[in-house]
Amino acid sequence: MDGPTRAHASYWIETAPPGDPAPPPDGDLTVDVAVVGAGIAGIATAWELARRGHEVALLEADRVAAGVTGHTTAKLTALHTLVYDRLRRTRGKEGAHLYATSQTDAIRHAAGVVDELGIDCDWEETAAYTYAEGAGRTGELREEADAAREAGLAAEYVSDTDLPYPVAGAVRVAGQAQFHPRKYLLALVADLRRLGGRVHEHTRVVGLSEGEPCVLTTDAGVKVRAGTVVVATHYPIFDRALLFTRLSPRRELVVAAPVEESRAPRGMYITTEQNTRSVRTAPLGDGKRLLIVTGEHFTPGAGGDVEARFDTLTTWASQRFGDLTFTHRWATQDNDSTDSVPLVGPLHPRSRHVHVATGFGGWGLSSGIMAGRLLCDLVAGRENPWSELYDPRRVMSVVREGKEFVKHQSDVARHFVGDRLQHLKDSSTASVEHIAPGDGAIVHVNGKRCAVHRDQDGNVHAVSAKCTHLGCLVAFNRAERTWECPCHGSRFDADGRVVQGPAVHPLERRDI
Repeated sequence: MDGPTRAHASYWIETAPPGDPAPPPDGDLTVDVAVVGAGIAGIATAWELARRGHEVALLEADRVAAGVTGHTTAKLTALHTLVYDRLRRTRGKEGAHLYATSQTDAIRHAAGVVDELGIDCDWEETAAYTYAEGAGRTGELREEADAAREAGLAAEYVSDTDLPYPVAGAVRVAGQAQFHPRKYLLALVADLRRLGGRVHEHTRVVGLSEGEPCVLTTDAGVKVRAGTVVVATHYPIFDRALLFTRLSPRRELVVAAPVEESRAPRGMYITTEQNTRSVRTAPLGDGKRLLIVTGEHFTPGAGGDVEARFDTLTTWASQRFGDLTFTHRWATQDNDSTDSVPLVGPLHPRSRHVHVATGFGGWGLSSGIMAGRLLCDLVAGRENPWSELYDPRRVMSVVREGKEFVKHQSDVARHFVGDRLQHLKDSSTASVEHIAPGDGAIVHVNGKRCAVHRDQDGNVHAVSAKCTHLGCLVAFNRAERTWECPCHGSRFDADGRVVQGPAVHPLERRDI
């Protein structure tokens, strides 16, 4: 890797103001709607509701817009890789049309919000491309262009792009956008507060009682009573409909480097080749733009040597864009639904007052904004043309998601059972003494599996190796210094504190 790279510094978080303090509630509270999770879906939902007169509380376990949304690549587009040809086959022409319409509506709505609130968020209209370098993929791209066009997008098949390397073909859709997501969302949060909404950071919700009203319980024992609850925690922390059987987590790496404007592509690009490669740029000033490259996706806790994956990504970028000095790198996490459509609506079949937004499949910006508008309509009892498409209660179809459902469940079972057997097999050689500074491993101590990390100073940190969500064994991500669950994507720091759900409780400390 050439030049200095800030360890896991998200450009969006580093270059946005910190926002006004939003401390936890100092006592119980009662509101019309409580929104759990302050990423783009949660913030958009809370803001839409507040400006329609609802009394809203937005509850965030960490900081607003600093989780998945703070680590995105920030493309706002309705062209979601190769989704339309699949939707045409699995949901019919009408389903594909509703998907395109709802995602396009989200982009136009965001553009209107930027103008309405006067948000300075580096908003740029540009074209989105799904491309392939291999000639064998052009037929697939032509089918996608046709399906996207049929769904209502102004899609075209092209062979020329402004990338500095040749492509075999691409699907192009103009009129899409890219922006600074944290600046955009902090402006929404400020307006939410102006409208009377309550915002509470460092407020982890750990309990939900459905009723009239619903009651949320925080880790500090505070009760939040609400007529309606929206769970927008990316992966649902409450899952009474067993949505985890229809969601599979994946983690992707991001590297960024300044380039001269003359060398910077202006479109937004993605290919499924080479374990996914996504390219866009952002304005830096002084004749430069920030090249942002994403890829190397893997299942959390099953990614092997993540540091080597970062090296692979930087090498790929340097080979195609010339000599680069990488200034930022980070990672993001997404959840794929088994039928490629997000799950937005009632949490479970009998739910009357609890809604969920999840399964955005890597396209959380347009889908999060869409979710905010859809959930606002559902809470207010208004008709929404695409509510049925995204309804989490939809019956699973063997045609639509059978293959992905079986694969996901097989992967979970393999980790739940196979990882235990593997650790039993390796227990005779694994020991705390073998763990190098900066690394971590699962070891057996006094008959118990412990997740042990040795920091750079040689100090040992030991916690339980069982994820507090459903009990799968965690694995160590050396590049990010985190314990990760390969079953459902929960992540914990070296001391066992929750970094990312669905887990809401920390890993227990172990004395070794």
